[in-house]
Amino acid sequence: MTRVWEWNRPVTVREVLEDLQKERSIAYTTVMTVLDNLHQKGWVRREAEGRAYRYEAVSTRAAYAAALMNEAWSASDNPAAALVAFFGMMSPEQRQALRDAVRMVQVDEPGDPEQPAQETEETTPAEERTAQAAPEGADEAGPAEGDEPGASATGKER
Repeated sequence: MTRVWEWNRPVTVREVLEDLQKERSIAYTTVMTVLDNLHQKGWVRREAEGRAYRYEAVSTRAAYAAALMNEAWSASDNPAAALVAFFGMMSPEQRQALRDAVRMVQVDEPGDPEQPAQETEETTPAEERTAQAAPEGADEAGPAEGDEPGASATGKER
């Protein structure tokens, strides 16, 4: 999926193969099988082009990551505690990205009396609770990357 997302347009098996072969040896049939499996699972759509197909991602990488986070959060028996633990694992840069994202959502939804938009860089009580609940050393370790279809635990492509 990473390669399909990186191309950001419909791609052929040959294009993905040539891209992967810059890093390692891989067979055409392997790439074809993986793309066919992704199509069968609904991750990519394909359109015939001559004797080949062009494959295109059904959703963006960001939408995929958001769905994973929502699924994990929804599975928790204590969603608030899960969020506090997750925030505690975030790097300062990730927490800033979260603040920015919350501001964007608040700007998109004016008139929400429960969530007034704030443009200050002050620490909120929720952020203070998150910092207090974070395990020691959590700021240094961000969430694992590479957790998308086609990636192994090491973040390498399959």
